[in-house]
Amino acid sequence: MWKPYLQLMRPHQYLKNLVVFLPAFFAQRILEFALLKDLAVGWVGFSLLASSIYIFNDYRDREDDRAHPIKKSRPLAAGTVQVSWALGLMGGLILVGTGLIGWVNPRGLIVAGIYIIINLGYSLGLKHVPILDLTQIAIGFLLRISLGALLAVPFIPLSGWIVMMIFLGALFLGLAKRRDDLLLAQQGHKVRRSIDGYNLTFVNGAMILMGSVLIVAYVSYTLSPQTQAKFDTPYLYTTAFLVVLGILRYLQLVFVEEKGGEPTRLFLSDLSLQILINAWGILCLWLIYFS
Repeated sequence: MWKPYLQLMRPHQYLKNLVVFLPAFFAQRILEFALLKDLAVGWVGFSLLASSIYIFNDYRDREDDRAHPIKKSRPLAAGTVQVSWALGLMGGLILVGTGLIGWVNPRGLIVAGIYIIINLGYSLGLKHVPILDLTQIAIGFLLRISLGALLAVPFIPLSGWIVMMIFLGALFLGLAKRRDDLLLAQQGHKVRRSIDGYNLTFVNGAMILMGSVLIVAYVSYTLSPQTQAKFDTPYLYTTAFLVVLGILRYLQLVFVEEKGGEPTRLFLSDLSLQILINAWGILCLWLIYFS
C-alpha cells in the first residue's frame, strides 16, 4: 500500500539535493560534525519539501501524464493514489520539511519560501514557457546551495565560481531532459507544451555550449591563484580531468544511447558516471583537506 506513495514522493530525486553540502565542502568545513549534522537535517527537510512540489506537479499534470509513455505510470495518472490522499501527503510534507529547515536555522526558511513560490509558478504554467522553464530549474539548484550556505553558523559566503558552475550544470542537465522530450514528440507522444520552443539542433548545440563553458569555468577555477592559495595546493586542476570525462560520458549517454530524461536515475544506473563522480569527490577531499 505504501509503494505508490513512495513513488509519488520520488525519493531517487533526493540525490540532487546533496548539493546543499557543497558550500561547506569547498569552505573546508565539511568535517565539522555539528555542521554536517545540521546540513543532513536540512537536506532531509528540503527533500521532503521537494517531494511536496512533485506531488503538486503530478496533481496538475495527471490528465496529460496519462498520454505520456512513461509518466502514465505515475500514481495520480495511473489512479493508484487518490487525489485527496495525495494532497494531504503534500501538506504534511510541507509542514515537516519547513519545520526541519526552520529547526536547524530559521533563516533557511527564506530559501524554502522562495523555492515553494517559484515551483508553484512553475507548476501553474511557467514550465510551458521555453527557456524560462530551464531557468527555473537552474534557480532551483542555486536555492539548494544557498540553503547549504545559510544553514551554516557562521554563514558561508558563496563564491561566484560555485554559483556559475551550478547554474551551468543545471542548464546542461535540463537541456538533456528537453532532448528526451523532443525524441518522444517525434515518436508521436504527447509531451510538455514548452517543447514547441525547442528543436534538436538548438538543444544539441546548447548542451555542447553549456558543457564547454562549464569545463572552461571549472578549469579556470582550479588554476586560479586565489583557489590554489585558499586550499594550499597547486594540484586541484587534476580533478578537472575527471570533470571533462564525466561530461563526455554524459554526452555519450544522451547523444549515442539517447538517454537523459531522468538525470538522477542515469547517475544511479551508470557505473562509469558513478566511478567518475566518486573519484572526483575522493580526489577533491584529499587535495582540499589532507594534502
